[in-house]
Amino acid sequence: MNAAAAKIKTSPPAEIILAPPVKTADGFFKFLTWLMAMLVLALVVLVGWTLYRGSRPALAKFGWSFFVHANWDPVTEDFGALPFIFGTFACSFLALIIALPLSLGTAVFLTELAPQRIRQTTITLIEMLAAIPSVVYGIWGAAVLIPWLMQGPYPFLKRTLPFLPFFQGPIYGVCILSASLVLAIMIVPIITSISREVLRSVPDSQREAAFALGATRWEVTKLAVLGYSVRGLFGAATLGLGRALGEAMAVTLLIGNVPQITKSLFAPGYTLASGIVMEFAEANPGMHVSALFELGLVLLLVTLTTNVLAYLLIGALGSRKPSAH
Repeated sequence: MNAAAAKIKTSPPAEIILAPPVKTADGFFKFLTWLMAMLVLALVVLVGWTLYRGSRPALAKFGWSFFVHANWDPVTEDFGALPFIFGTFACSFLALIIALPLSLGTAVFLTELAPQRIRQTTITLIEMLAAIPSVVYGIWGAAVLIPWLMQGPYPFLKRTLPFLPFFQGPIYGVCILSASLVLAIMIVPIITSISREVLRSVPDSQREAAFALGATRWEVTKLAVLGYSVRGLFGAATLGLGRALGEAMAVTLLIGNVPQITKSLFAPGYTLASGIVMEFAEANPGMHVSALFELGLVLLLVTLTTNVLAYLLIGALGSRKPSAH
């Protein structure tokens, strides 16, 4: 009996034969997702190629001077993109400067401080703001916001800050500052929603550890929450900036559409997107249309460059080691 038991004990285990996995479905799923990703990439390449093909006459005539030339005259066919580039960056960065503190403050309040009974209502209202079409923002800005700004805030800024070149000159109403304010309102829901999701992803252990060390609510928010989510918040700001760079309809109704470079925010201007919207339908075939195609190419390059730089900065922030104190 003992010998039989020993023989059973020392015999190798029976080999378990599993059915071969079904690879057809996995392979098809992998190919399908790869195809979707390649289609997105192909769409970007196709848009870039279309813009390049349409702008080749302007590229051949103006070359690199198109980017630094400040004149835009369809009559003499003398075109330069510098006023449009200046207006695009001026409006977008000013809108980001205005919207970022408001968005981050709202996201922190909704995530860390807001009572449950008002949190969901506020989130719903913010999401509704993101769903409003841009042309509606433009009409509201032209009909309501600009008349109010010209009655009080703009004259107040001009009286109290006359030493700053940004608030000098005549007040036109339709100007860079008006377009920037409406752009700021438009990107607040985007930055707020993404920032709120980033802050919600912070582990509760971060907050609990800070409270256990005796930190106040402000210290917990500043160090354990905001410090932990710097990369995500920077990404939210980048998405808001990208939205502002490419906005066309609202800016077209509010910026004044004058191709000039000026220090005053009360002066009208132009952006790359609004220039294309305003002139493409009535442009004469030939060099004028080609110059507008090149404006579109510049806008595409500006957007891609901004996102690539943001990606690199986010990577640099992520690789930075925390200080040991």
